[in-house]
Amino acid sequence: MAITDIPILSMLRTRLQWAQERQRVLAENVANSDTANYRARDLAAPKFEEPAQVSPATVSTVSLARTESGHLGGIGLSGSPFRTESKGNYEVRPTGNAVNLEDEMMKVAANQMDYQAATALYSRSLNLIKTALGKR
Repeated sequence: MAITDIPILSMLRTRLQWAQERQRVLAENVANSDTANYRARDLAAPKFEEPAQVSPATVSTVSLARTESGHLGGIGLSGSPFRTESKGNYEVRPTGNAVNLEDEMMKVAANQMDYQAATALYSRSLNLIKTALGKR
């Protein structure tokens, strides 16, 4: 059995990838806090009820539209296997922007704590395997 086949490690790796992708989405929200008609986005948390859901499934992608020839092409979420979600509870400024920086910073802090917890669990799981193999 390969180390990548161990379910707990696979789940933790998926959780870490999700936290990295969520950090990127939250950073885009903060970066576009002054962009007209921008709506904040977030990623839906992965669910681990069934073993088949441990590896991320393909999800329809979101792509950016270039409305002017002078605009730079963006990456968007085309490479992300995680689903984005938008909440309807937001305040809209007169410019049409709906990013609340306080909410985004709270999400960033929570995401950082989740990432640190998953990293600690992952490293402890690897240390347990090393101990079982007599490599410590």
